[in-house]
Amino acid sequence: MRIQLSDHFTYKRLLRFVMPSICMNVFSALYYIIDGFFVSNFVGKTPFAAINLIFPLLMAISTIGFMIGSGGSAVISKTLGEGEQEKANQYFSLMIYFIIIISTIIAIFGAVFIRPIMSMFGVDGEILEYGILYGRIMFITLPAFILQYTYQCFFVAAEKPNLSLVFMVASGVTHVALDWIFIAIFDWGILGAAYACAAGQIIGGVGPLIYFARKNSSLLKLSKTKFYGKVLWKTCINGSSEMVTNLSTSVMNMIYNFQLLRIAGEDGVVAYGVIMYIYVIFTGVFFGYSIGSSPIVGYHYGAGNTDELKNMFKKGIVLMVVLGVGMLAAAEILNIPLVRTFTSYDEELFRMTSRGFRIYSCSFLFMGFNIWASGFFTALNNGAVSAAISFVRTFVFQIAAIFILPLLIGIDGIWSAIVAAEFVSIFMSAAFLYVYKKHYKYA
Repeated sequence: MRIQLSDHFTYKRLLRFVMPSICMNVFSALYYIIDGFFVSNFVGKTPFAAINLIFPLLMAISTIGFMIGSGGSAVISKTLGEGEQEKANQYFSLMIYFIIIISTIIAIFGAVFIRPIMSMFGVDGEILEYGILYGRIMFITLPAFILQYTYQCFFVAAEKPNLSLVFMVASGVTHVALDWIFIAIFDWGILGAAYACAAGQIIGGVGPLIYFARKNSSLLKLSKTKFYGKVLWKTCINGSSEMVTNLSTSVMNMIYNFQLLRIAGEDGVVAYGVIMYIYVIFTGVFFGYSIGSSPIVGYHYGAGNTDELKNMFKKGIVLMVVLGVGMLAAAEILNIPLVRTFTSYDEELFRMTSRGFRIYSCSFLFMGFNIWASGFFTALNNGAVSAAISFVRTFVFQIAAIFILPLLIGIDGIWSAIVAAEFVSIFMSAAFLYVYKKHYKYA
């Protein structure tokens, strides 16, 4: 039975609706983990380190897709809740066309200037050359990469979360299959990893574009539009929290890498790369719930259904507590087999990575609540509060911790930085939820 945004959501119905978004985020993480597995085991430690240095830059740029997708999804869901179907399609079309134009310009610039960009961050030698090979191909397919993330949110607003999962699976299967063919069989090295990743991104980004351009059974369709400056501005402001989260995370990844390069050398960068590959699986659950549930909140906010807002607020808190405990337990139990998958060839690297992830994963206990709180305010079209939560938790608190804690406890301070930042942030998130509860009538 089709689940609609206008429905009353029990726990069962809510979990059924958000599950495709959760699976999509987890599967996306798994595909990149497999990519990392092939590179680290078949290509070598230095190319793996190069990918770990260039990929945060690509993810930082892809935050444009998160911004338009999450902010636009909230605007469109609210518009649908107000009964403006035609306007919703025009807004949707404007956002997609905007993404295509902006991402194409950035892709051309990045492909041309990849060498000075990487050199600016102090990368040199073999790592620089490997990074340029991988990065240049990734920039060429950047528009598809950004569109892929944008559609994650729009498919949910269109009441077609399952289709998002279908395209993600198709993209991921292509990526993994070509990884095996290009790296393990053809021995193309880091170029094989880049070609496989690019092919998967094209399927994940262009496929949904074709779907929405044709007649379909969803709530949204690409159509003629005009320039709605205020709507586009509202979308960017409203989605700024998701952009801030991912941009800050990417910048922090770079800072982590260079701190580790200074303290522990290449092994430190590789260890952090392995931790991040595993980490995104667990955080994919939190982000998947936020992406999947936000259009529901946005719809009922637009429709003025305060009872359903209260329902979603209460269920969100309960589920984040349960998921936080569950993710921490799973991370501790699976620590050794997951880490050994990437580091079986080096016992010292395995021990460093295993200890690092054991500390790092303690952040899951608090992270889910902060991610959900930020997404909840995005759905309520309050981009300022959402962005404040995201910026402070992913950048301000974390950058302070990553420079202070290593002075006190060495390399363990780097692994502990995110735990400290998420713990402090939970008090800020709770304070914002308390202050705005009467204004939005969700509690």
